[in-house]
Amino acid sequence: MARHGSWEEGLPARRLEHADPVELPPPDVWPRTVPAVEQVLAHGVDLARCTVLVGENGSGKSTLVEALAMAVGMNAEGGSTGAAHRTHASESPLHEWLRVVRDPGAPRWGYFVRAETMHGLFTYLDTSRADSPWSRDPLFHGLSHGESFVALLGTRRFRGEGLFVMDEPEAGLSFSAQLHLVAELTEMARRPRTQVVLATHSPVLAAVPGAHLLELGEHGIRPSAWEELDLVAHHRGFLDAPRRYLRHVVDDLDD
Repeated sequence: MARHGSWEEGLPARRLEHADPVELPPPDVWPRTVPAVEQVLAHGVDLARCTVLVGENGSGKSTLVEALAMAVGMNAEGGSTGAAHRTHASESPLHEWLRVVRDPGAPRWGYFVRAETMHGLFTYLDTSRADSPWSRDPLFHGLSHGESFVALLGTRRFRGEGLFVMDEPEAGLSFSAQLHLVAELTEMARRPRTQVVLATHSPVLAAVPGAHLLELGEHGIRPSAWEELDLVAHHRGFLDAPRRYLRHVVDDLDD
């Protein structure tokens, strides 16, 4: 894949590739069985100032963004490179097989948020707030899930330079909140030495202006334009004619 931008941009994660000479397990061992993962191990993948991964469940989106976050030292369950909370170890070993190619002088600060462990992250932030530099944080558990995420974006964690990795951040967000997130992501990606990488099922988040879109599937990974994404086509088709889709999953739906 072609590089995006110049090496002078100071991106924290210019490229993700196999950490040769790290030995890999056999190809029939997960997550090597995922075509997108195997493609990254074989050929690497270049990342832009804003990269959006889309694809069906099981296509490898979350596995890759998790591995990226962990490979640069972020906590597997969300948080910064300094976070240490832990509930249940479920991450893949992929981060141990990969290396992140950084631009010279790129910042090492980063933050990882993922939908499936957001509750644990907010618990960690609420219980450690008195002893942290983020003592002005709101009590996240006093807010709804969507409100908590928007409030987290409003803290100083997301105001500086660095690598911001998000896994399905649209979970719990209304349409208007997703639009707000698109605006935030756009502003973040325009800062010097700042990079955003996210995985999503949302056609709204995939529409971040200037984002490099990567579609994952049985084919592996391929760059795509927003209007060519299966994700967009399916949402458009459903909104145009919901019954055309529902009749395949609802047995007693009248024609």
